[in-house]
Amino acid sequence: MNPGFGSRLAQIKDAHSEAARFRTRAIIGFLLIAACLSVLGLRFAYLQINRHQEFSARSDQNRISIRRVAPTRGLIYDRNGVLLADNVAAFRLEVVPEQVKDMARLLGELGGVIALSDDDIEHFNSLRRSKHAFESIPLRFKLSEDEIARFSTERWRFPGVDIVPYLTRSYPHGEEFAHLVGYVGRIDEADAEKLDAARYAGTTHIGKTGIERSYENDLHGEPGYDLVEVNVDKRPLRVIERVPPTPGKNLYLSVDVRMQRAAMDAFEGRAGAAVALDPRNGEVLAMVCVPSFDPNLFVNGIGKVDYATLLNAPDRPLLNRAIAGGYTPGSTVKPYVALGGLELGLRRPSDTVLSTGEFFIPGQARGYRDDKRGGHGRVDLVQAIAQSVNTYFYSLALDMGIDRFSGWMAKFGFGKPTGIDLIGESAGVLPSREWKRGRMNQAFYPGETVIAGIGQGYWVITPIQLAQAVSILAARGVRHRPHLVRAIQDGLNVPPAPVALPPADSNILHNVENWGPVQQGMVAVVNGGGTASGLGKEFPYVIAGKTGTAERFSRTDEEWTSISTAPIERHEVLFEAFTPADDARIALIVALEAGRSGAHDAAPIVRKILDIWVKDDDVRNVAGPSP
Repeated sequence: MNPGFGSRLAQIKDAHSEAARFRTRAIIGFLLIAACLSVLGLRFAYLQINRHQEFSARSDQNRISIRRVAPTRGLIYDRNGVLLADNVAAFRLEVVPEQVKDMARLLGELGGVIALSDDDIEHFNSLRRSKHAFESIPLRFKLSEDEIARFSTERWRFPGVDIVPYLTRSYPHGEEFAHLVGYVGRIDEADAEKLDAARYAGTTHIGKTGIERSYENDLHGEPGYDLVEVNVDKRPLRVIERVPPTPGKNLYLSVDVRMQRAAMDAFEGRAGAAVALDPRNGEVLAMVCVPSFDPNLFVNGIGKVDYATLLNAPDRPLLNRAIAGGYTPGSTVKPYVALGGLELGLRRPSDTVLSTGEFFIPGQARGYRDDKRGGHGRVDLVQAIAQSVNTYFYSLALDMGIDRFSGWMAKFGFGKPTGIDLIGESAGVLPSREWKRGRMNQAFYPGETVIAGIGQGYWVITPIQLAQAVSILAARGVRHRPHLVRAIQDGLNVPPAPVALPPADSNILHNVENWGPVQQGMVAVVNGGGTASGLGKEFPYVIAGKTGTAERFSRTDEEWTSISTAPIERHEVLFEAFTPADDARIALIVALEAGRSGAHDAAPIVRKILDIWVKDDDVRNVAGPSP
């Protein structure tokens, strides 16, 4: 065989072999490519079909922003529809932290355009710790027109910063209702931890004191939201969907602006409190604390220096004296003690006691004095109340004993909160064996029981407690829990719905006839030559009342041991009253922290309040005791 032919034949065989191998490789490659494409196709189908909603939502999150819309806070009115708490338009500066690269630098530069106090920055940083980085956080409230204009020209320098319109709280009557209505303040870190984050999304303020705090749940409302399409810079382009918020409910209080103002003016700046109730249902007609403060200072953040000034002021303007102020009741307790003597069978109205000017506990040398040197002579129950004869009540308290005494006085609500719809009420102190044992681990002595009978010693009452007590007396033994909210309006076009009145307690009197002599004694205080004689002159109704002068300093013979010898500073002075005496429609008290006597200082304030009350009494009486 030709060797060349063999070589050529081998080459031909190699070509066929190579072609076969190529085809095999091509087929394998094609299959691999087809397999990969199949995997990709399956994966694509999985992503498009099975995870469509997930990735669609992610896409929308990048394109759509949720902007929380805070509800409009409910308004607060007095019983006649006078606005006590309003919402007014304002502008605030807000920052979205995730859009700011260097927060410290931004705040520094922003402070050159809009004034930022240390308090503003501190509060902003506090909120940052309790909120998400994508949430808008308020930095400055209530911007002026000049500040808005300056920022608008420099806005390009501050990404993530914007001016936002909002409604801010306003209190048109200022100091007159500061303790009663209270105020709202900025939500701080402590508040944020307690609040429902979803319900308060977008909300910057919350009720801090007074009605604003007690009825926060009704006043706040429910939030809404806007779905906003944004660009790559997170700037809003359009609103895709809007769910409006539900406004808070409007509250109608039982108080009367005119009575409140009259009471405030009558105090003439003297420290104390006044409370007026309707004894038929427990409605609060007026509640005044002096001194007071401007609640508008707290709405958008009060500075530390200003707050420290109020907090450390010696006359304590921030103290709600009406529900938390502690006073010694003095002789204002005597009608209740006298009624207890009748109810417990220890006295009859005709029983008399000889007042010689000094009372002695049998077997003791120490004497307990009457106000009048030489005493009042022989007096019965009516005369004892009218002339405020200490000896009568020394003797009665001693006969009652501390256990029966404290048990009876507790029926008038002393020693415990009244349950008024305000937060922060004090319980006071009703002298009792249990109280002293728990507080001092000591026995209760007869001498302490004696002075408890004239409202001295361990006694501590709040003005609202004393107002409740005289209201129970005015209602002939029936207690109605004091309350402030009269009606609630849930919507602009919905009439206010009266609030269900708290149920009256059962009558504390076993024999209602015992009420008569005590009432006669209180009428005699004002109209029968008693300690406040002349107070009811030319008033259309008969007034029943009782003075109270609580000694704050010790007395030796006729000399006072005191940091001051000025008579006006010697005592805490009080006056309680109700009218008309036979069918009372108002019961009220006034307590002053410094004065000469209840008749001289507190009673005239009561008369001024009554003079305003009586002008509209016919209207209120026709309308009835409930809204």
